[in-house]
Amino acid sequence: MDFILRGDICYSKTPQELETLENGFLVCEDGAVAGVFDAVPGIYRALPVADYGGCLIVPGLCDLHIHAPQFALRGLGMDIELLDWLDTYTFPEEAKYADIGYADTAYGYFVDELRRGATTRACVFATLHTQATALLMEKLEQSGLVTYVGKVDMDRNCPDYLRSESAEAAFLSTKAWVEGAMGRFRNTVPIITPRFIPTCSDELMGMLKGLQREHGLPVQSHLSENKSEIEWVRELCPGAGSYGGAYDRFGLFGGEGVPTVMAHCVWSEGAEEELLRDNGVFVAHCPQSNINLSSGIAPIRRFLHNGIRVGLGTDVAGGCHASVLRAMSDAAQVSKLYWRMVDQGAAPLTIPEVFYLGTAGGGAFFGKAGSFAEGFEFDAVVLDDSAIATPHPLTIGERIARAIYLSEDVKVADKYVRGERI
Repeated sequence: MDFILRGDICYSKTPQELETLENGFLVCEDGAVAGVFDAVPGIYRALPVADYGGCLIVPGLCDLHIHAPQFALRGLGMDIELLDWLDTYTFPEEAKYADIGYADTAYGYFVDELRRGATTRACVFATLHTQATALLMEKLEQSGLVTYVGKVDMDRNCPDYLRSESAEAAFLSTKAWVEGAMGRFRNTVPIITPRFIPTCSDELMGMLKGLQREHGLPVQSHLSENKSEIEWVRELCPGAGSYGGAYDRFGLFGGEGVPTVMAHCVWSEGAEEELLRDNGVFVAHCPQSNINLSSGIAPIRRFLHNGIRVGLGTDVAGGCHASVLRAMSDAAQVSKLYWRMVDQGAAPLTIPEVFYLGTAGGGAFFGKAGSFAEGFEFDAVVLDDSAIATPHPLTIGERIARAIYLSEDVKVADKYVRGERI
């Protein structure tokens, strides 16, 4: 657990500033970052050094929103909008996970993709199937990644083959799953996961709050992704005040003891935006999914300006790629469209900012993760960008920019999570 990595180091000092060091030394002590140095301090000279000269060493990337059972759907149905896409593609696919053999194969592909990529931490949606979700957790634990995994709850407004018989049946199933998973794993933790307000009755939401309170678990769901969805929530919950308010009235929207991440927030504004900020809810910005499903462009510049916590999500399979590097470039690009077409006072996101969102920004949901600041958990990814040819020398910052925009040409040469090489 004590060692040193040598290479071209880059991490976020602030959301607007990259800290870089060529041929630097990154020290891991007891699974945590002991520091970044231009020369090895005397007290660490006896430690083994893994020399990655010529490669970039960056903090592990954090995916705040990804659907494991949708991995098989990547690239399908991208010509229709959210609600129709769920009915046509997503729900029929998720029903297959009642077959544990199918789940074993499909989840094997998903976990292998995450393990080989630059992601070190993720918030993962499963399905409502208890056995398959437990299997997914086992596979993720074996991978060495740090994940929150959610058994999805739905008891209304979904196909019969995916709907729990009652709110009580859904709750008892989820309760049994949570109690079976608590304390079983080192790196894999259950997260309360109502799919979204339209598919969860008031009775079920109240029961899930009791379960959340009993075990102190985090919460994940979807918020204000699509205008039709928002109108649907308004009809279902006329007294909630906002979509976010529909979660908040059950105590499942941040606040003390309720760490919460909400995916999308494309159309969050006004009172809902204030609630996001005041309750410390994390926004999982999923730019590629929002493009593919014609949802819109989230106002990330405004969120950051107003003190809302933001990270990135790939949202497979609304997003086609499980790469947070790709999500960084997508976030930068859609912010340019938002600036040009929606609000010219909302400056586009910079490379340091999207890098921050994909590392320290999202990492904060897991605690001290996503940075090489002293005392943070030691998650590090070694990126080999040598395949991107160039006739002239580049700074580390320029290489990071190209790694983000040309991520398909960058190889993950090595990866460490909580101080362990995986």
